[in-house]
Amino acid sequence: MKTQEKVVRAEDSLEGAARLRSPSRSADKRIGYLIPEFPGQTHNFFWRESQALKEIGLETVLISTRKPPKEIMSASWAEQAQKRTTYLLPLSWSEIIQVLTVVLSAGPRAWLMCTKMVLDASDMTSRQKLRLILLIPFAAKLVWLSQEQDWSHIHVHSCADAANIAMLATSLSKSRLTYSLTLHNPLCVYGPNQAQKWGFSKFAVVITQKIYQEVVSSLRNCLPQKIEVCPMGVDLASFRRDLTYAPYDGSDAFRVFSCGRLNPCKGYEYLIRSISLLRSQGLNVRLEIAGEDEQGGAGYRQELERLIGDLDLQDSVTLLGAVSEEAVKQGLKKAHVFVLASLEEPLGVATMEAMAMNVPVVVTNGGGVSELVDDGQNGILVPPENSDAIAQALLRISKNQRLAIELGQAAREKVVQSFSYRRSAQAIASMLEQA
Repeated sequence: MKTQEKVVRAEDSLEGAARLRSPSRSADKRIGYLIPEFPGQTHNFFWRESQALKEIGLETVLISTRKPPKEIMSASWAEQAQKRTTYLLPLSWSEIIQVLTVVLSAGPRAWLMCTKMVLDASDMTSRQKLRLILLIPFAAKLVWLSQEQDWSHIHVHSCADAANIAMLATSLSKSRLTYSLTLHNPLCVYGPNQAQKWGFSKFAVVITQKIYQEVVSSLRNCLPQKIEVCPMGVDLASFRRDLTYAPYDGSDAFRVFSCGRLNPCKGYEYLIRSISLLRSQGLNVRLEIAGEDEQGGAGYRQELERLIGDLDLQDSVTLLGAVSEEAVKQGLKKAHVFVLASLEEPLGVATMEAMAMNVPVVVTNGGGVSELVDDGQNGILVPPENSDAIAQALLRISKNQRLAIELGQAAREKVVQSFSYRRSAQAIASMLEQA
């Protein structure tokens, strides 16, 4: 097993090589960078990617659909990002005038193209097509912003309505506005009209091989010429331990950490029930969950609080709410193990962050997680919706210090080799250069 010093030197070498591979002709370019409801609690990766793009000569002009609830804007950089971001909603009176000017000046050809886009959305109901029409003013605002801010391409981190807005904007733009996509989840998550969203895009990034195969199978003849499979990643310099990982030694509590938005898809119910099982077996265990629901605490969080009360786990499970990246790192430093119990996780930046911190991970094998975690080598995979399996995996790590250390060391090495946040930035820059 490599020493920590050797791993650090290898990481520095890889990071340096990544910079050397940066596209040479990308300097002094500016692109729009559209993220729905930015900055949200799970948006650390987007902020890092925008910084990486800047490092290789692509300035990102931040744009979002609307502001998220204040309760989930927890990142240390959130205030800075909010000040830099232009929001499409709501429209002020002066912006309505600008929008009307864009639409009217676009001319009959653009109007016909917009109409055709709506009519050609064959998988949409009449209500959904009406919604598509109602997105045209925001597409017009996007065109106006591209002219005011001097960019002609926008990268969209969503394949839902944000992609529809970008698609409609291309028809209203006189300056050949183009867009690209990053797909973070299975297509079914993002609603209808995928054929057109992808067909009009210039290029795309897909975060896992599994999702890529789904895209190719579903859309076949509607794909852009360039698609690259490129995972999200972590900032290896930031997510690095300053103290060596210490496995559970039987004193005090066995500390379990989890991180992600509070949503039923994250499987927190099964994780919490696994803690109850471990308590019944006599293990002194404590679980902390970092994250908040989309309603700022008024939604799924309340269901979890009731479950914690029903299982009498108030002293064993803590819901931390939306916290900063630094608080997540502190939670990982203290943890003996990280768990993500998602029903189907596309990949999992939170898991990558834990792995980068040398923390052994227990994650469910739904979705594309197996492209990140190799079962028994750098983590433990368990079936989704299975509290017993989670409890057994946690018990195994709590009783085997050597296993915990080896899993954590191998996890860090896996992330260093394949999951730097700079990879996706380089992919976007390279495909944009070739477009």
